[in-house]
Amino acid sequence: MHIPLFPLGTVLFPGGVLPLQIFEVRYLDMMQRCQREGTPFGVVTLQQGHEVQRRDPQGGEAYAQESFLPVGTLAHLTEVVQPQPGLLRIVCTGGERFRVLTCEKLKHGLWVAEVQTLPSDQAVPVPPELQGMGTALRQLHARLQADHPGQLAPLPPDSDVGSPWQDAGWLAHRWAELLPLPAETKQRLLTLDSPLLRLELVGDALDQLGVPH
Repeated sequence: MHIPLFPLGTVLFPGGVLPLQIFEVRYLDMMQRCQREGTPFGVVTLQQGHEVQRRDPQGGEAYAQESFLPVGTLAHLTEVVQPQPGLLRIVCTGGERFRVLTCEKLKHGLWVAEVQTLPSDQAVPVPPELQGMGTALRQLHARLQADHPGQLAPLPPDSDVGSPWQDAGWLAHRWAELLPLPAETKQRLLTLDSPLLRLELVGDALDQLGVPH
């Protein structure tokens, strides 16, 4: 799969929701093309450089070289709003994880890559000793919604048939999005192939942060 990349200082997890404000020409063009063609782009985590391209005082090329980690997540546009010329407000959802095989930076600064999608998580039930993480997540999400209304994506009810609340990978991803963890730690969670290990590590992080679960 050949896709454009958006290096960011955060991690997009499968099933996650990511709002972005776009004003750089390289990404305005990318988003408009993705919207027109119905194709995803890739979110990768910055290892060096900045989300916004910086230029030297003489107006030359960007002097902060970008580098990013090789595992990312496909991002699918779900909402695109143009409040004024040269500005887009978008919302995207996380799809499959991928690994970058080869990449190049185009003349106008956009990264494009050949990627290989990684296997989706196998459904692994949340073990009894970690069941409290679901309740704790609902409580934290409710508090954050009250403090910052409209800024968080709603969580699904746990009474629906096929509800993801008993899926270890899904629960780990939703916690990882909300916790104030370094991007490197979130990236490590993304790259793990074991949903249960991912959830256990999130539980360890909750213990370190003093979050009851």
